[in-house]
This record gives sequence, C-alpha cells and structure tokens, in this order.
Amino acid sequence: MPGPNRIRRQQIIREVEGYLELLELFPEPGAVRPENRERIARRSLQLLDRIEAGDERTQALHLKGLALRSLGRFVEALAPLKEAAELDPQNIHIWLTIGWCQKRAGRIDLAIESLEEALQIDPAEAIIHYNLACYWSLAGNREHALEFLHHALQIDPNYRDLVDGESDFDPIRNDPGFQALTSMIA
Repeated sequence: MPGPNRIRRQQIIREVEGYLELLELFPEPGAVRPENRERIARRSLQLLDRIEAGDERTQALHLKGLALRSLGRFVEALAPLKEAAELDPQNIHIWLTIGWCQKRAGRIDLAIESLEEALQIDPAEAIIHYNLACYWSLAGNREHALEFLHHALQIDPNYRDLVDGESDFDPIRNDPGFQALTSMIA
C-alpha cells in the first residue's frame, strides 16, 4: 500500500507538531497526566510512521526523535535524529536535539560533538554556546564552560536569567570566574 500523498503528509506533520508543542508547553510533571503524555507521544509516532518518503521525510524523522524524547526514550530517539541530520546536515535544531538526547543518555562527549556540529553551521546562535557551556561544565572542563558561557552572554544577555536555575552549572558554580561572569551587568 503506498504511503499518504503530499497533502496528507503535510497534514500529518502539522498535527504532530501540534501534539508535540502541547507537550513542550506543559513540560512540568503533572501538567499533562503521564498517561495522556504517553498517549499523545505514541499517537505522534503512529502518524509519523506513515511518512516514508517525500519532502517531509527529514521533518518527520526529527519529529519522531522529539516524540521519543518526550517519552524519555533518549537512546532510541537518536536513530531517527541521526538520519534526519544526514538528510539535512545544516539544520541546527536537529543537532541541538541530538545533543540533548546524548546528554540524557549519559554521553556528554557525544552531546558536545553534536553541538560542535551545530556551532560550525551557525556560530552566532546563543543557545548553542549556552548548551556547550552546560555540557563542558558537566564534563568537568571549567575553562571551556566559561568560554562558551561568555560567548552565549555576549550574543544574548538574556541567557543570564537562566544560569541560576541551571543545575548543569553546579560543578563550576563556586568558581570565581563563573561568579564574575554571571554577576556582570548586561
């Protein structure tokens, strides 16, 4: 049986984007009942499995990775995300999602590699620098963490508002360089 036509594939993409946006809007525990969160993510995966080819393939793979991520299946999410990155290697959002999943899969080294790919594509994107600062902090490299945090804050000073609540910086939080950097007035 052939897959859905182009218009139906686009409708599926929009439907899944809506489902995943709903989950992103309410990420806190209890905001969406766990059984509903799982049902929404599983429904998204079922819909995305219908898209096997076409212009929407890369987007469908990325969304599949996001749906698996929302289920906490970080390692499993990496396969569709890596395939999406092969199809669209210039998409920093895919690389960011790969890094996010690698971190949660306990592979900080691979998370850093993924974000370094994104950095090659768009070195002016603050979120890449900020996440690299987080990952280098967790990896125990204070110097790199401070360097990337400094760049993130130069690009977008609003990231300073996130630092206090970011547990990834706990390994370097008491470092004088970190304290000096995060206490600077924008």
